[in-house]
Amino acid sequence: MNKKFLSFALLFILISCNSLKTTTQISFPKEKSPVITLQRSQNLYSDLSEPSICINKSNNQNIVAGSIFDNVYVSDNQGKTWTHNRLHSTYGVFGDPCLASDHQGNLYYLHLADPDHNRFSKEFLSSIVIQRSTDNGKTWDLGTAIGYNPKTIQDKHWIGIDPVSGALAVTWTEFDAYESKNPNDHSRILFSRSDDHGKTWSKPISISQFEGDCLDDDGTTEGAVPVFDKKGNIYVAWAWNNKIYFDKSTDGGKTWLDEDIVIANQPEGWNYTIPGIFRANGMPVLCIDNSNSPYAGTLYVNWSDQRKGTDDTDIFISKSTDGGKTWQKAKRVNTDKSKTHQFLTWMSLDPTTGYIYIVYYDRSKYKDNKTDVFLAFSTNGGKDFSGKIISEKPFTPQQNYFMGDYNNIDAYKGIVTPIWTDFDKNVLSIKTAVYHFE
Repeated sequence: MNKKFLSFALLFILISCNSLKTTTQISFPKEKSPVITLQRSQNLYSDLSEPSICINKSNNQNIVAGSIFDNVYVSDNQGKTWTHNRLHSTYGVFGDPCLASDHQGNLYYLHLADPDHNRFSKEFLSSIVIQRSTDNGKTWDLGTAIGYNPKTIQDKHWIGIDPVSGALAVTWTEFDAYESKNPNDHSRILFSRSDDHGKTWSKPISISQFEGDCLDDDGTTEGAVPVFDKKGNIYVAWAWNNKIYFDKSTDGGKTWLDEDIVIANQPEGWNYTIPGIFRANGMPVLCIDNSNSPYAGTLYVNWSDQRKGTDDTDIFISKSTDGGKTWQKAKRVNTDKSKTHQFLTWMSLDPTTGYIYIVYYDRSKYKDNKTDVFLAFSTNGGKDFSGKIISEKPFTPQQNYFMGDYNNIDAYKGIVTPIWTDFDKNVLSIKTAVYHFE
């Protein structure tokens, strides 16, 4: 081999490796981001929890968040200041907020339906509702019903957006009868798609191979999260029967796998007990790397479980590099050596860098129920995680205050926005912070 060519090749490899090393070795921002309280409430039965947040993908100065039942928070200066409004819809607004943005600047707010403002009405939870804003969250249309069916209950939805076409995919759980003990009543994961910014939706189809019960427990199919890759393929993960399941469609959602793939076992199931928490769960969060990073195309699933015992809850991640056919062994995200609880996790992947960000509640520093909020991140495809506590001080929740079924986080162009429910002196708060990872 020509020596000059060999020298050039070696030099090129060294430069490439050094360049890769430089771009992936980031650290937590040195400048402390102030924690901002978006809203406070002393309501024992809590009309303030389950926050969701998104960064406007066409204007990253604009950040929009929501919380139950109908709260909307808007910032036009990357979180320095916020305004608060209430959401209104023809179909009613009843919690489970889910916020998302496409690359054209459309903002979407999904929630449950309650058109009669009556939990005993046949219309209660009869559909998943989506509302759109085209003015940075200042105003919203009156909404469209997805999967309307007054004979069943529609619940636990999430949205995925095609990064190229802007198509929308929504998955959720349909209960034949909520909390029914009748063995003839079942739950299933439904899917619907929109190609016109949420105005119209395809007829819902069931994509889960196995149906669950209706007890809203480990035997119920729940927690479905959909994502698109850049080719329009759709992937979904959910929890059922002490396992994390996965399905995919390569034709835009028309057909799905004949046999769902088991990503991982989930010992003790998705519905578990945390001391001092009214209700907690380990439902999965699915993300895909649509960036141009070395890990482009990789699928990641994040969840929590109690495989080490009911007194030790941990955060886990698994990944697939072959479109979901096979999944690597579950890796623990929290690096503490304590026998404590880390729970209510949510994950976001920055589509411009491929970096992974995970927010969760953390009790690793305490022997009682004191709780911190922790932000973990990985720049090397989930191989290693770093992070730190981001809450101002620990809080101690009380069993009779509902902290919600999830927190949330978004990441875009190095901007990272975790959002969570806090509790202090019988007051529930929605809090957030904006971090800038270079």
